[in-house]
Parts: sequence; structure tokens; C-alpha cells
Amino acid sequence: MWTVVLLLVLPLLPFIKRRKRIAERLSFNLPPASLKGGNVWIHALSVGEVISAIPLVKALSLKYPDKDIVFTVTTSKGLGVAQKELKGNVNALLPMPIDFWWCIQRMVNHIRPSVFILVETDIWPGLIYYLRKRGIKSVLVNGRVSPRTFKSYRRFPLFTRMMFGPLETCLMQSDLDRKRLLGTGIEPKKVRTVGNIKYDRDWVPMDSEERQKLLRSLNLGVEDMIWVAGSTHPNEEEVLLNTFKKLRPSFTHLRLILAPRKIERSEDILEQARDMGLEAVLKTGVSKSRDPYDVVILNTLGELGRIYGISRVSFVGGSLVPFGGHNLLEPAGFGCPVLFGPHTHNFVLMSELLVEAGGGWRVKDAEALYGAMQTLLADTETCNVMGRLAKEFVEKNRGALERVMSCVAECISGSRGISQ
Repeated sequence: MWTVVLLLVLPLLPFIKRRKRIAERLSFNLPPASLKGGNVWIHALSVGEVISAIPLVKALSLKYPDKDIVFTVTTSKGLGVAQKELKGNVNALLPMPIDFWWCIQRMVNHIRPSVFILVETDIWPGLIYYLRKRGIKSVLVNGRVSPRTFKSYRRFPLFTRMMFGPLETCLMQSDLDRKRLLGTGIEPKKVRTVGNIKYDRDWVPMDSEERQKLLRSLNLGVEDMIWVAGSTHPNEEEVLLNTFKKLRPSFTHLRLILAPRKIERSEDILEQARDMGLEAVLKTGVSKSRDPYDVVILNTLGELGRIYGISRVSFVGGSLVPFGGHNLLEPAGFGCPVLFGPHTHNFVLMSELLVEAGGGWRVKDAEALYGAMQTLLADTETCNVMGRLAKEFVEKNRGALERVMSCVAECISGSRGISQ
């Protein structure tokens, strides 16, 4: 299909090459070759997958200091986060080209990998097939299959088997993910449950100095009760803002930090909050003169993960709407109670186990969210116990990374790779 598309736009090639982003996706702007042969290639789709890959990248760079680590990302936002989070741990950071034979051949010849590691999603059938032909093994790590994706896979089982067939192995987050993938006809020997490597990310505790610095940057004081709602989606912000407005008369020091999944929506959310009579401000517009506000909209990238550390209670978005939820571990790792909605099919096992452990609270709607917030804000002891249990949950579930590393090591030792 890409061949047909690119043949049609061939007359526009001189113009396309002048557009940086398009040229990158067509492998025109590859940097001068300086990579060793037989290195490790890791690919992530966007921001969430980049964050998932961090512990794996660090572990591989320590285990294989003689190999170059090459990291590719599909989206520009993901690339920006990778540049910040993986600096010093990778030898090359590149945008992933489209899955077109000419582009992927140029990329493979440039990277010269011994193994290709695909994190979570974003299957590239053409690339994986080409790598298999070259004797390079491909591994799916932290694999997951949402209900919607499962329906699509089952609707086109032949195409699904063609996509996953060239993969050496699929390392899934949970038994449910494994069961769904097997339900499409994938060979059982290819699919294993190893757990979620997100649990193995280094959680740097927040000391008092960092906490004070963050509070000052947001013009907040130690007396403020901070509620952080992260990775929110359309139709969730209205519920959160209404809940905050109802809580405020009883908790006058309550402040809401709201971080939309797409920061392009920040201005709209700001206007929405002000229309509701709330004093709202963008993070980039916080005044140093300690002007009071009720709500701050986080319109910057890469800060949410640490800001969870100053929250008394957290809410993780994409869960009150049928998106499937986002990573619950970031607030849990700081010992913060985690609230989330009923839609967590992207993190089924994680959400269920977090609730079972006592560190998470699933709320079915706006009324339940209000009740949960009221309980946690009014009862400090309950809030603290829930936060402690959330942190213990993260610590107890580590270990997936070791299992993944064992499998990757087997693939590296058994792969022909490209040495020249």
C-alpha cells in the first residue's frame, strides 16, 4: 500500500525532501553512519511507550556496554520525551520511518542491529518481515491487547497471524493479554507472560528540597492540599472541575493540578474552568508574585511524573471515558492514593491488583469520585494508609525486567545480525 502511495506522490519528491518531518519519515535525513554493527534496536510508539522502555534501555546499556543502543520513536512528542529521559543511555535516537520497503531497508542498513525490540504496540509488519529475512530476531516486549484491538485481530485472523508470525517471541504483560493473542491463532510457543516492566522503573523518592522547589514553581504552600489529575481526556475535565468546585467550600486549601493528555487542549480547558467561576491559570503563566488560583493546567511536557510527588490524592485519566486508562504506577510509586474510573482495559491486571492491594480506588462516575475525594481529604489516616499500600504494591510487583532481559539475551546470542 505504501508503494502505491509513494509512487503517486513521486512528482512531489523535491518538495517533500524540504519538509523535515516528512523527510525523516522517509529515511532521507539519516545522520552520518557512526554505529557499530550488531547493536540493539529498541522502538517505541509515543510518550507512554517511551516511559515503559526506560528501565529496559538502562538495563541493556549496563549488560551490553560493547553494543550501541539505538532508540526509535514514531511520534514527535515521544521523540521529545526520549531525548530528555534517555540522554546518556542511548547511542542514537531517531524517528521511525514509515513501513515502506525502501525506507526500512535504509534504516536497517544504517542501524545494523543484532536484535529488534518492539515496546507494547505499533506493529511494523514490513519491517519485522524484512528483519526475519536478514536473520535478525524481533521481540515484542510489554505486549498488551485491548478489547478493541482484540476484536480487530479476531475479525482479520489471517492478517493478524501474518503480522505476528515473523516475531521471534511476544512477551505479554498479563495472562489475559496472552490469552487474547493466542485467540487469534498465534503459535502458543511464541507467546509468554512475563509481567509489566513499568514496575521496574527506578522510582527516585522526592526529598524535601525537591518538594519545596516544585511548590515554589507552582506558587503553592505547604498548607495547600494538592489534587493531581493526570493524562485527562475530553469529557473528563468537566467532571473533575465540577467535583473540585463542590469540594472547595469544605476544603478551602484544596488546589487542583490538571494535566491533559494532549497539551494542545490546555487553552480550552483553561477557558472551561474560568467559565465555571474558578480561578485558573496555565503552568507557563503562573505568576511569581504568589497570585492565588484554584486550578493550574499543566501545559508542559515531561513534568507530570514528578508533580505526582507533591499530591495528596491523584486521579489518572482516560478512565472515566472509554479510552482504557493510563499508567497508574507514577502516582503509586510516590505513595499517593490513586483514583481512576471504570475504563481501564489498557491496564486490566494492574488496576485490579492495585485496588486489591488497597492502594487504588475505582470510581464509576462523578458522584463516586466526589465521595472518594471527600473521604480521603477528610481522613488523613485513611489517605496515608492508602498511599503506603500503593507504594508497597509497586515494590512487590517488580521482576518482569529480569525475565525480559533473559529472553532478549537469548535472541542476541542466536541472531546473525548485521556486523558490517
